[in-house]
Amino acid sequence: MDSLRLEIENRRDDLIRLTQDLIRIPTLNPPGRHYREICDYLAARLTAGGWTCEMIRAHGAPGDSEEFPRWNLIARHDPGRPGECVHFNGHHDVVEVGHGWRRDPFGAELDQGRIYGRGACDMKGGLAAAIVAAEAFVARHPDHPGRIEISATADEESGGFGGVAFLAERGAFAHVGHVIIPEPLHKDRICLGHRGVWWAEIETHGRIAHGSMPFLGDSAIRHMGAVLDEMERRLFPLLRTRRTDMPVIPEGAKSSTLNINSIHGGEPDLGPGFTGLPAPCVADRCRIVIDRRFLIEEDLAEVKREVTALLEKVRAERPTFTYEIRDLFEVIPSMTERGAPVVRSTAAAIERVLGREAGYVVSPGTYDQKHIDRIGKLKNCIAYGPGVLDLAHQPDEWIGVQDMLDSARVMALVLDDLLNGAPPPRG
Repeated sequence: MDSLRLEIENRRDDLIRLTQDLIRIPTLNPPGRHYREICDYLAARLTAGGWTCEMIRAHGAPGDSEEFPRWNLIARHDPGRPGECVHFNGHHDVVEVGHGWRRDPFGAELDQGRIYGRGACDMKGGLAAAIVAAEAFVARHPDHPGRIEISATADEESGGFGGVAFLAERGAFAHVGHVIIPEPLHKDRICLGHRGVWWAEIETHGRIAHGSMPFLGDSAIRHMGAVLDEMERRLFPLLRTRRTDMPVIPEGAKSSTLNINSIHGGEPDLGPGFTGLPAPCVADRCRIVIDRRFLIEEDLAEVKREVTALLEKVRAERPTFTYEIRDLFEVIPSMTERGAPVVRSTAAAIERVLGREAGYVVSPGTYDQKHIDRIGKLKNCIAYGPGVLDLAHQPDEWIGVQDMLDSARVMALVLDDLLNGAPPPRG
């Protein structure tokens, strides 16, 4: 049994406690609660272990306010010897709880080898595993070459602009050689990247009138219905025919996709406390938000032209039809080459720890690799961590303790390879 494996096995109880403590800090996004609390907790732990910690607030980032400041932590272990820099990045925010839970979402209950709670899988379990892996490596190699960094960052669930994007814009990855993001992609898989995304808002216009005389008005909702009908008849079938060579999971995400995120038309919702009836009016505005996920083989400009052409077709068929389209958010697809150093090292470590070859996947949705790639200009980046992707954002979310231990062993062996130049030992 190699020394790193023993070191991590001896930290099993500590890994469980760390994961539970992180889950019990309800870092809900939105609106962005308890970000400073979780950064303070991690800083206290890592500083006690000899790490240098820096707190960085993303002033001016979307969502940042005095009530909900966007706090990030970067911890560094640097014995002062020349060498590579390996950076583990984990987001500390979690999505809303939602309905359907049978367990306390922030109770971090341990039951038959699973820890339950919002964020257990996505991705506090992965962050805890990376921390324990790094601490175990440092315990065995306190004077290692190069530098190890761990970041706990904000707002990945809402685009990462108050977290990794903010840090990347300020050069936080300029000196980094390798990045591992411990997202829950299964302990035997390496995630090389993700599809692209374009969000846009489409608004159709009409003319208000009395609901008893709709012929005197012009319904924006009916206009939007024509848009949706065109999407159903032409665009959705077309997108299903487009397939990628990217190893995207699950199978359905190997095609281009489009989702209607929301639709709003006519009078505003007056809330659950309102007991009156709505006024009889023809809707003069209707808005939808679209979420278009595209493949590395597709061009973003053409993706946008495709939707605009659809709207122009509807306008040609409906004399009073007018619209506006507004870009909200866009990300170019990202995919690291299989031959990249961090990929090769992680694949070798997976084979040594688990006794099987690593799988290679691409995520259907984006995560913070987009900012490390596009802003930080670093291609040598992967997502690798414990957990089952399908559990993310679900009720009764959980993370397996053994999966975290195995992933921690893999990450520790990657550190040994990239910093010490040692091939990952078997066992």
